[in-house]
Amino acid sequence: MTDMLVPDLAHLKRAYAVTSKATQMTPLLESSALAKASGAARVFVKPESLQWAGSFKIRGAYWRLKQLSKDEARRGVVAYSSGNFAQGLAAAGEALGIPVTIVMPVDAPAAKRDATAGYGARVVLTDHGERAREEVASERARQIAAEEGLALLHPFDDPEIVAGQAGAGLEALDQLAARDAKADLLLCPVGGGGLIGGVSLAFRYLSPQTEIIGVEPEGFNGMGSSLARGAIETMPLAPGSICDGLMARAPGKAPFAAVATAGVRGLTVADAAVRRAMKIAFERMKLVLEPSGAASLAALLDGKVDVSGKTVLVVATGGNVSLPDFMKHVADA
Repeated sequence: MTDMLVPDLAHLKRAYAVTSKATQMTPLLESSALAKASGAARVFVKPESLQWAGSFKIRGAYWRLKQLSKDEARRGVVAYSSGNFAQGLAAAGEALGIPVTIVMPVDAPAAKRDATAGYGARVVLTDHGERAREEVASERARQIAAEEGLALLHPFDDPEIVAGQAGAGLEALDQLAARDAKADLLLCPVGGGGLIGGVSLAFRYLSPQTEIIGVEPEGFNGMGSSLARGAIETMPLAPGSICDGLMARAPGKAPFAAVATAGVRGLTVADAAVRRAMKIAFERMKLVLEPSGAASLAALLDGKVDVSGKTVLVVATGGNVSLPDFMKHVADA
């Protein structure tokens, strides 16, 4: 595990000083209903679903684009993503005047494809067949980078992405302090690990007493398995999940180094629990969450961890879901 993969606190703060001027400060919502339902003393929800482009991803994307050289920024960038990083990078590129190309799996949600194009990005679709979709999309992105001279960006395996995403954690820490609260437990969804990498470091440095748990869909618990093993592990191909944004089969090296340093542990949730969490978030908090964004709330409400008497912070990571899909998930809950 290399120190260079783990940004220090000063690095996180430098990134947030820049990204905070280009992103929204999402609220910190306290819910007595969630506290009663889970047995916690207090429950706070950080709805990154209300962030620009509908998720936390713009934080890391904006900071990463700010690290480009003038020549790289002029030529543009290419990345692969199933949706939320695509939208975050496209929105950041539009704000900074940097051309963005996104390679997306053909089965990525149409709402996410349309929104990405709406921010001015060029969208290239890949058909992965029986192969892992991120492998096919990443190969195509590398090919485009080589052919067109574009800077190739990774959606999560980059220390600068980790540093940029940490802004959500730094922000939450300030908001908790303003409410005279400290989190005993933090629940955060995990795909490739960029967000939990940054958020866990922020809490490790500034709130070391907080227990941090990464939540993954069943069958896609690459981070949890890797942490238990002490080395990065790639999960076998599994049936899909409604949490399309959390279907990475292995964590990135940079996020894994960060979460291992921060002492994170993992757990999994089933699709049924995620659907129930989406419904409760809407009914009790008036929040529209996509499945991936509701995974941590699902872990809280499904009794996956003992929260009795604790103050819990739940990071709700995204709200990019079409109305028909949202209605279907909620109806099936």
